Amino acid sequence: MWEGFQAVKCPHCGSTDDKVIETRTLAGGEGIRRRRQCLSCGYRFTSYERIEEKPLMVIKKSGRREPFERGKIEKGILRAVEKLPVSGKTIEELVNRIEERAALYDPIAREVPTSVLGDMVLEELKALDFVAYIRFASVYKNFRDLKAFLEEIGHIQKTNNVTR
Repeated sequence: MWEGFQAVKCPHCGSTDDKVIETRTLAGGEGIRRRRQCLSCGYRFTSYERIEEKPLMVIKKSGRREPFERGKIEKGILRAVEKLPVSGKTIEELVNRIEERAALYDPIAREVPTSVLGDMVLEELKALDFVAYIRFASVYKNFRDLKAFLEEIGHIQKTNNVTR
């Protein structure tokens, strides 16, 4: 037997000796249904297999890992676009893109550093709205003084030809 593998028990007699009679893929390909027959008592039963996907984890600055929470990204974006003409649909699409990109950052380990997530949010907000970008950047980049804040505005104006 494979390490960590547990054989399927017959629900009738408890034997782990069975044969697969039929295999079908579940809708969307997210699992498999198998019809089995116990070789000890002849009872027929069904088992299901599903892929257990590893959750996307966020690596904090301290090195601690926690599950990715879409709501945290959305909350930060909502604060940045507050009182701006940005629709809920636009915000949802933006969060979807960030979540998809985060999952692709390291698809094997399924981990993404918070710094990369923050940069993804900034990139999306930069394309969406200058004011939202500056609001989010002021918190994310933790500007210590007015000079740092003005330098960021100047940098954005140069790279994007913003004249607001």
